[in-house]
Amino acid sequence: MRKRYALGMAATVGTAFVLACITVNIYFPEATVRQTAEEIVTEIHQKAAEKTGEEPIKKVSVRPQTASFSLVPMAYAQEETTVSNPAIRALKESIADHLASMMPSFAAEKIGLTNKGLVEIRDETGLNLQAKAALRKLVKEDNADRMKLYEEVAKALNIEASQIERIQKIFAENWIKAAKAGWWVQEEDGDWVRKKATA
Repeated sequence: MRKRYALGMAATVGTAFVLACITVNIYFPEATVRQTAEEIVTEIHQKAAEKTGEEPIKKVSVRPQTASFSLVPMAYAQEETTVSNPAIRALKESIADHLASMMPSFAAEKIGLTNKGLVEIRDETGLNLQAKAALRKLVKEDNADRMKLYEEVAKALNIEASQIERIQKIFAENWIKAAKAGWWVQEEDGDWVRKKATA
């Protein structure tokens, strides 16, 4: 009896170990996240351009070029990857407002875009105490909204919270792609560079 119990326990522990190994692979729909980030960043930049009276940017794309053969109609595929809900819509509006307000600071090289999809103050030289406080408040509010946006995208796509950093990285690529020439951007290795004009 005791021998049978020991064998049963060993089998149970072995099964649990095998299942633990199998469930390590966490679901992350990279293509969908890339499409979502591209759409959201483009929309935010267009809204910000409208608020500042600037020329809207063309749709950004950081996705690799692949063969366009598909049995699914393009319009249907586009509709399926659009991620939106009231929280995401409100965050897009708020971030667009922030971006419109931060445009002069980006142009003056006071702030830059990080490789984690956030904004960082780079240089406060020439700003008085009031201007410094206003810029810090704006950047803090914008970063809080960006983090909420990444969390909401994760929820909408049923992605585990542990994968939010991957979402940030994909959004960062799109923010940097949409940035204007001369803006500070952070490269993958952490170095800061001024974005060059694209041909």
